[in-house]
Amino acid sequence: MKANVTLDAKGLACPMPIVKTKKAMNDVEPGQVLEVQATDKGSKADIQAWAERTGHQYLGTIEEGDVLKHFLRKSSNDEAIEKKHPHVASNEDLTAKLDANEDIVVLDVREEAEYAFNHIPNAVNIPLGELEARVSELNKDAHIFVVCRTGSRSDLASQTLTEKGFTNVINVVPGMSQWSGNTTSTN
Repeated sequence: MKANVTLDAKGLACPMPIVKTKKAMNDVEPGQVLEVQATDKGSKADIQAWAERTGHQYLGTIEEGDVLKHFLRKSSNDEAIEKKHPHVASNEDLTAKLDANEDIVVLDVREEAEYAFNHIPNAVNIPLGELEARVSELNKDAHIFVVCRTGSRSDLASQTLTEKGFTNVINVVPGMSQWSGNTTSTN
């Protein structure tokens, strides 16, 4: 596949591939194709979800060894605006709810390996890329606090859950990158 612009995001972890993609997309003309080269396995779901939310067209991903080549066509609609989930809580807000033993669900949408090394005790792990297929594992009436590393993937996951009829969904920002509460790991 031929791209008009190529972005090198190899070696970068979430949220940097998305941050760089957003910036690069500003320099791409409407209708042109941006190729994003990344090594972060989670970038496929992240970039696909980001494109959907911003109105750009996700064309697909080609794997070449450890490199994922994502192809996006810039929307011809200059009004493409990235949506954000309106309900947000801080790490401190979530810590207070956990300390008070409130009846909540902590949904960790990071990749399985990220979750295994360090996660909030009793958090449910459903990676962002698997969320649509596994949404039935969650109770639509539960109060769900969604976490990822920085708040980007959890924002996309929060929007997805809301679109699926979940009414009590909160995105936790900044997430695990600055989490100071209790954590555990999977052995």
